[in-house]
Amino acid sequence: MIIKSKNIKKISEYFFSKKIREINEFEKNGIKVINLGMGNPDILPPKSVIYKMKKASELTHANYYQSSIGLDALRKAISDWYNKIYQVNINPDNEILPLMGSKEGIMYIAMSYLDKGDQVLVPNPGYPTYTSVSKLLGAKIIYYNLNENENWIPNIKSLKLMNLSKVKIIWVNYPHMPTGADIQIKKLEELILLAEKNGILIVYDNPYSCINNNRFLSIFNIKNARNIAIELNSLSKSYNIPGWRVGMIIGKKNFIKNILKVKSQMDSGMYYPIQIGAIEAMRYNKNWFKILNKEYSNRRKIIWEICDILKIKYSKYNKSGIFVWAKLTNCDNDLEWSNKFLKKYYTFITPGQIFGTNGKGYVRFFCCSVKTLKKVKNRILS
Repeated sequence: MIIKSKNIKKISEYFFSKKIREINEFEKNGIKVINLGMGNPDILPPKSVIYKMKKASELTHANYYQSSIGLDALRKAISDWYNKIYQVNINPDNEILPLMGSKEGIMYIAMSYLDKGDQVLVPNPGYPTYTSVSKLLGAKIIYYNLNENENWIPNIKSLKLMNLSKVKIIWVNYPHMPTGADIQIKKLEELILLAEKNGILIVYDNPYSCINNNRFLSIFNIKNARNIAIELNSLSKSYNIPGWRVGMIIGKKNFIKNILKVKSQMDSGMYYPIQIGAIEAMRYNKNWFKILNKEYSNRRKIIWEICDILKIKYSKYNKSGIFVWAKLTNCDNDLEWSNKFLKKYYTFITPGQIFGTNGKGYVRFFCCSVKTLKKVKNRILS
């Protein structure tokens, strides 16, 4: 008998992976399910991005293995983009590591800096992958609470009261997923001081900074962040190319060097045409985001209308990203509510508890197209 790893016993299949199979079963029976659960952008990227990618695919060398550190031109484009969007100067030679999606970066960073028994600070609620990766590596997870009455921002006083002597990494994600909360610069300054004092690596996960947001913030806008922080970013939501899998790690030379040791064992480089398309995408800056954010703003308004019909509470303020986070008023069990909603209206809405215990009683809506959201609204009203 082949015995599976002890660590794999600590995790389950990713929630959305299982849910897609359930939705597929409905559709095999002729029922069209509307998916407001997964954050899967349905707007096309800029036309020139697709054109550049297609043209690059016709080149002979497009099909060759690529470097794990990406094209020089891609790293230069990322550096230029960070300068334009965040006013942050990044050395393209040794402070940038392109990724096939920032999700893989979570694993690479954890593998580079965690040993069995090390402690990791994970937000509750937060992105489930932070937890899964830590479990796979045998690290001990310490959840730090995020609460609605504190605007889903870390309580620095509470963190200071913890025994942080064995903590190696703190995962921080703003604009926050799933709640959409933004963080103040003052709070980031306090967090950096805490990390410096305790020798903790901050991993700042930043894929939503350009969506429904008037302030584009990188952790490297904060003094001394480079000494203690790594930033993850992605083009998936910013340019509507989630399936292309284009992300990046930004950090000082030694951080990148260590993570590259792991990454270079795992892949043989990003597909060349995708790199060319990504370079083109990053030529689109704040004017592109004005158009994109206007669309997402219109979508959010319809979700608010749906929430009003369902008597679900939500906030219109201090919220960024592509989701609406809302609190159930007539049910404590969000998982049960989500399942009933799926069966009644053939519409999937994400239950909040999959993001942690502090997500219990909440649900998350994806801001999909206006046309689709109107269909959901009609299903509820009919």
